[in-house]
Amino acid sequence: MPDVQRNEDEAPDALERLAESDQALVRVLEDLIETLTGKGLIQFTDLPDAAQAKLLERRTLRRSVNALNLIEDDDQKLI
Repeated sequence: MPDVQRNEDEAPDALERLAESDQALVRVLEDLIETLTGKGLIQFTDLPDAAQAKLLERRTLRRSVNALNLIEDDDQKLI
């Protein structure tokens, strides 16, 4: 049963990488929405109310963190 043990050992690493990938993908989607709305291809109000609220919350949080200079601009890592 070495394959079972190997899969159990790799599971936490895979979950961690998946979580990191999710965080990166969230930023990509935020940037994509900003680009599409900036070019007038979609309106912010075209998004569902729940999506608007989440995006506004993240935008507010990002601005306050940037104002405190706690993160770098490019990859959003804590300094």
